[in-house]
Amino acid sequence: MNNYTGQSGFTLVGLFSQSKHPTLLAMVIFVVFLMALSGNALLILLILFDTHLHIPMYFFISQLSLMDMMYISVTVPKMLMDHVLGNHRISAAACGMQMFLYLSLGGSEFLLLAAMSYDRYVAICHPLRYPVLMNHRVCLLLISACWLLGSLDGFMFTPVTMTFPFCGSREIYHFFCEVRAVTKLSCSDTWLYETLMYVCCVLMILIPVIVISGSYSSILLTVLRMNSAEGRKKALATCSSHMTVVILFYGAAIYTYMLPNSLHSPEKDMVVCVFYTILTPLLNPLIYSFRNKNVTEAVKKLLGMSILFQEIVK
Repeated sequence: MNNYTGQSGFTLVGLFSQSKHPTLLAMVIFVVFLMALSGNALLILLILFDTHLHIPMYFFISQLSLMDMMYISVTVPKMLMDHVLGNHRISAAACGMQMFLYLSLGGSEFLLLAAMSYDRYVAICHPLRYPVLMNHRVCLLLISACWLLGSLDGFMFTPVTMTFPFCGSREIYHFFCEVRAVTKLSCSDTWLYETLMYVCCVLMILIPVIVISGSYSSILLTVLRMNSAEGRKKALATCSSHMTVVILFYGAAIYTYMLPNSLHSPEKDMVVCVFYTILTPLLNPLIYSFRNKNVTEAVKKLLGMSILFQEIVK
């Protein structure tokens, strides 16, 4: 506690300080950011306005796109503005808000991916009961539970982390206020807190993984018993897309929050966080939907309407 400082605010060391070509990296991240926002926004609009996409699967995908848009917006704009302005300071209040949103959205997405796997399980394994088991009310309840339960991470960890006494230069070796990176700056003994955080993260990851594993195991057994080759191909294509997203997102989360500290370094942590906070929101629309026949048909219909509108205006 001898080095405790009462100053408020932190300095984000950031991703660009680790790069030999920071300006080029900033331009690439800016392009990825715009593509992720536009891809997810387009997907939400297609699902909203095309009646053929008004089914539970696409309702869940629209929520995933909304989470991804918010998720990437929590970190990237601040990071890019810091690079342009040359000011890497962040206030304690802004740091706490960034941490809360990051944790809440991450937790919500964990649960949403589990809900989506359950939806595919019901659709493939119990198709006749699907309209009853996954009616509009059930979908709303599942989505509400994902948002509310996911935000528990933010409500639990943010207030505790931000009330620790911090020491030294208060430099966060990350490009945003990631909870582990901020905790490392504390003057106090955080062993008990980090242990509890580890247990909570294991539960937050393990429970959805159990649901996902059970759902896709049942789906695989059902698909193998199908007589229709076309039905098997369609079911496997849908599930393979979902599993790709699950592996990408959960793999990065397991590295960040479940592996021992000896395997971590600030540089590795930043690279992994880039992967699931910046690249995953870009890839999700491509993996989940734009290779989907119903979505591509909706895109063609939208483009046809745009061309027709331009002809009418002329």
